[in-house]
Parts: sequence; structure tokens; C-alpha cells
Amino acid sequence: MEPKQSLFILIPTLIVLIFLFGCDTELRKTDAQLGLNPQQSAGRKVYDDYCDRCHEPYSTRGKKGPGLKGIYKKPFFPASGMPANDDRMTDVIRYGREKMPGFGQVLSQQQINDLIAYLHTL
Repeated sequence: MEPKQSLFILIPTLIVLIFLFGCDTELRKTDAQLGLNPQQSAGRKVYDDYCDRCHEPYSTRGKKGPGLKGIYKKPFFPASGMPANDDRMTDVIRYGREKMPGFGQVLSQQQINDLIAYLHTL
């Protein structure tokens, strides 16, 4: 086999292996598979529209911001050390923090509440 032909086989194989083994994110599940109630489903939609571009929901690895898997499972938020509670999360969403912009002028209080309900499911 010529070296060029070997590359045409090797490169796609490596890409598939990297994708399968180099990623700790889960495949996207439906709201029903996750057992989300209507408020959590609404929060997931807000997350998809505003948060997903910077934060991985089902991974601790981040994109531009930290991954949010298990964000409420510990007493403190890992990136900031602030208490992991709804009041702190609301402040971060509303006013932003460091590189994260605030969404207080974009999201209604109900959307923030829905988003927090969804974050509790991660």
C-alpha cells in the first residue's frame, strides 16, 4: 500500500477514535429521557439559547466558560469559590462575572428561574 493510500485510511480512523475516546460529554438526551418537568424544559431552552455556546451542560470540561455538570452537587462553585446556591447563580446570570456577560437585560426573572431549575438537573 502506498503512503498516500495509508493516510486516507489512517486519518479518518484517528478522527473517529479521538471522537469516541477523547470526549467525556454524553449524547444529547430528550427532555423526556432526562425526566425534566415543564419548568426545567423551559430552562433547558434558555440554556440552549444563551449558555451552551460557552458552557458544556453534561461535562465538567468547559468551552469559553466552565462546564456545568454537577454545578449544584458541591457546596461551592468550582470556578469562583462562591456558595453554590440559587441566589449566587441568579446574580451571576443577571450581572455576569469576569469574562461572562450579564443577561439581566435579556432574560426575564421567569427565564432565570427556569434556567436555574434546569441547572439543578445537571
